[in-house]
Amino acid sequence: MEWRDEGIVLAVRRHGEAAAIVSLLTAEHGRHAGLVRGGASRRLRGVLQPGNTLAATWRARLEEHLGAYTVEPLASGAALYDRPGPLATLTSATALLESALPERAPHPELYFALADLLVALEAPDWAESYVRWELFLLADLGFGLDLSSCAATGTNDGLAYVSPKSGRAVSLSAGEPWRDRLLPLPRFLSPDSGAADVQQVLDGLRLTGWFLERHVFAPQDRHTPDARERLITHLRGLDAHRRDIV
Repeated sequence: MEWRDEGIVLAVRRHGEAAAIVSLLTAEHGRHAGLVRGGASRRLRGVLQPGNTLAATWRARLEEHLGAYTVEPLASGAALYDRPGPLATLTSATALLESALPERAPHPELYFALADLLVALEAPDWAESYVRWELFLLADLGFGLDLSSCAATGTNDGLAYVSPKSGRAVSLSAGEPWRDRLLPLPRFLSPDSGAADVQQVLDGLRLTGWFLERHVFAPQDRHTPDARERLITHLRGLDAHRRDIV
């Protein structure tokens, strides 16, 4: 068995003295693991970092075997390593995919969405881009939210909440009697749009986190990865009204 594909590194764990088991999100073969001989060596250690894009060849005697990768670097996420916020976001995204995706199930649109996110993390609005990426992840897994119009009135004016049951937006007036039971809808995710401050980003992560926990992790008796919680902790440590989220 053999195939060639592009893949973004999600996770790496040492195997034996010098090898490593590497999990990639590939363009055509989904989340797929393989053994990289010499993966713990100094030469390959920098190549096998989460967020790096590789050209990978996978070989195995039988399809169900772990198999072995040979890899070549295509793109590096090293530009994010000295920026705590984007680096924490990269770590959160790769950990989510490693935990949420079934192995070897193709998710081509999600692969390209992750590639786009890696580019977006270098821009000033990286935090907003990440919240939108988590919304895309939910949709790709079959749990998309409808934030386009109010579930009660059908209009798209004054959307302020999201129903935790239906995943549909609710307007300020329609949701007021039940506001304590609804999730806040950040303005940057509504038709009103606009730039987001730290609190809006946190509200966005609370929104996506609710549905990730409910639909993706709770059915597996698991919780969202610690890496995502560390990103939230980083954001909470910032001034709630600052625009230059770092």
